[in-house]
Amino acid sequence: MDVPPESSPPGSPASRAPDAPGAWALRPARPADAPAIARVHAASWRETYGRFVDDPDTNPWFSVDRRIAVWEATLREAGTSTIVAEGPEGIVGFASTTPSTESDAVRPEELAMLYVLESAHGSGVGQALLHATLGDRPASLWVAADNPRAHAFYRRNGFRPDGAESSFGPIPRTVRLIR
Repeated sequence: MDVPPESSPPGSPASRAPDAPGAWALRPARPADAPAIARVHAASWRETYGRFVDDPDTNPWFSVDRRIAVWEATLREAGTSTIVAEGPEGIVGFASTTPSTESDAVRPEELAMLYVLESAHGSGVGQALLHATLGDRPASLWVAADNPRAHAFYRRNGFRPDGAESSFGPIPRTVRLIR
């Protein structure tokens, strides 16, 4: 879904004056955003999944440099759509969708990632990103089994577990959610 530059849902914090604390706007990610998205991605992983490893500072899953290369490639991929939430301090969150490629795909589209810095939790950024990337369309996603905040968020948005489980990197157990 294309999001016009500098747009955000009515009533969102971005509808306030651009210099208001906590104001943000949604826009499509650009290739030049790869380093900033990688920093938010790595920071969000530390905040959410750092507890799964002994030392996030030495674990490659938490490396900003590693994620920059991944994001440079991701932002060039056809079919992948990434939206960023940007405030006065820079990018505070992002969401990315892609066509489902799993052999047992249960939905045609996957919410591949939705991460928001902890400092922006509760601001509406995550909800705005989800709406901008998926709207009400059916989709699947994978989430850490031990992430109650994410489960509550996705449940409010109509996602339910379908029984599929896996693991990913340092996350010992993930579950697939669908709507």
